[in-house]
Amino acid sequence: MAKLTSDLQDLRKKDIKALENLVLEIRESQFKNRMKHKTGQLTESHLLTVDRKKIAQIKTIINEKKSEEASA
Repeated sequence: MAKLTSDLQDLRKKDIKALENLVLEIRESQFKNRMKHKTGQLTESHLLTVDRKKIAQIKTIINEKKSEEASA
């Protein structure tokens, strides 16, 4: 659980543009993992869920930062 907390703290320190780039990188990884899964080459199928959750966390942080900017 400590790893998750430190990851989120690191993500919150980044700016919106860096977070959006990170989402794109994870989406590319997610696509590659999906293709490997469909062809039977992916042995670690939990990576599909991990990527999806990372994207959701990053998008949540992006929306929080955008709403902070809008209210400021």
